[in-house]
Amino acid sequence: MREGGLEAPKRHPIAWRDDEFYDAEKLDAELRRVFDICHGCRRCFNLCDSFPRLFDLIDASPSGELDSVKSADFAPVVEACTLCDMCFMTKCPYVPPHPFNLDFPHLMLRQRAVAARAGKVAWADRELAKTDRNGRLASLAAPLANWATNPKNRMTRAALEKSAGLHREAALPTYASHTLSVAARAHAAPVNSEAPGFGRKAVLYATCFGNYNDTSVGLATRAVLARNGVETEIVYPRCCGMPLLEQGLLGEVAANAEEVARDLAPWIARGFDIIALVPSCALMLKFEWPLLLPENEAVRGLANATYDVSEYIVDIARKNGLAPGLQPVSGGVVLHMACHARAQNIGQKAAEMLRLIPELKVSVVERCSGHGGAWGFKRENFPVALKIGRPAARAVKNAQQNFVTSECPLAGAHLRQLITREAGAEDHAPELLAHPIRLLAQSYGLDPEAV
Repeated sequence: MREGGLEAPKRHPIAWRDDEFYDAEKLDAELRRVFDICHGCRRCFNLCDSFPRLFDLIDASPSGELDSVKSADFAPVVEACTLCDMCFMTKCPYVPPHPFNLDFPHLMLRQRAVAARAGKVAWADRELAKTDRNGRLASLAAPLANWATNPKNRMTRAALEKSAGLHREAALPTYASHTLSVAARAHAAPVNSEAPGFGRKAVLYATCFGNYNDTSVGLATRAVLARNGVETEIVYPRCCGMPLLEQGLLGEVAANAEEVARDLAPWIARGFDIIALVPSCALMLKFEWPLLLPENEAVRGLANATYDVSEYIVDIARKNGLAPGLQPVSGGVVLHMACHARAQNIGQKAAEMLRLIPELKVSVVERCSGHGGAWGFKRENFPVALKIGRPAARAVKNAQQNFVTSECPLAGAHLRQLITREAGAEDHAPELLAHPIRLLAQSYGLDPEAV
């Protein structure tokens, strides 16, 4: 048995349709096997709160080993996992193909799937995961919804904390009055036939966040691609299911995957690439869906055709060359590398994209923001999310740049909240951009209404 491994991490399909996957005794045995390996290694102690909780649990046990820890006490360890995949991708020396075969995030996912099958998903969590329904309803009265969710509105936020478990101080996403498709119709983006990339075609998979919350990312992406000769269509069958995945509702995630892959398949057949506007959604399409439905040809085809936004722009720059017209932007930018962008194993594509802007100083922060999707909004988790994100926020603040951005809109907003919460009167507060593509659009001098 070798110590550690140097091979690229390789994930196995998730056997969520097998009865053995939900066997309580076999799950407990696997949890103990993996936790014992983690206890002996401890390389992941600083990634998230799962590992400190696990190590403290073991260290405080009568024997100081896992054998004297009760299985019922594992719950806080499982609850703290945000499925960021950083332990699997960047730290763990025992991931497959190593014989230890350790995949900590997917083991936490299995535990949640078992709990979900037993009906243990909280009502509020299930309702919050219905992003399409929530987005449609909130968009009908966006000003009212945004007023009610503003942390300054103490009365409504106290009610939300009590009813939905959302911490009253957490900065929740705002809603747009129009979906991305509707907003796009109001802003023309003629395709530049003189651009080196002319002839390329791409579908912008809007994602629930890009469709209902912040349409600026999709509008900026469409505008930049049009300048570079790329024909685009905005398509949004439904949510990728990441919020459902976080709750262990794997059957519902698979149903979403089948529907979206079926709807996007004709576009792929016509030569369109697929661009997911949020890295978590790109991760789902590229990696999680094929692991849930490895036999589904449409899902596999979609995975092979999917790009992250920054990845696609860099691909154009490398293969075709970008359209001329990029101008310097005043001030530098701090780029936070989101965990789900890193988990795609494509390198720092957002940094590569930003460095295409002339004279732009790019500082990269590669630490967890702490938000963890809906996890960081919850009453019991928000203080932990602040603690985890504090080193990244400190790095952003110390960089002293004019802009801060992240490919993950929730991560960027969480970091901005951390900076402003702890800022003094003399502190520099950078302007938050919802996505680095916004800065590229600004460099091209594109219509500010579209970016």
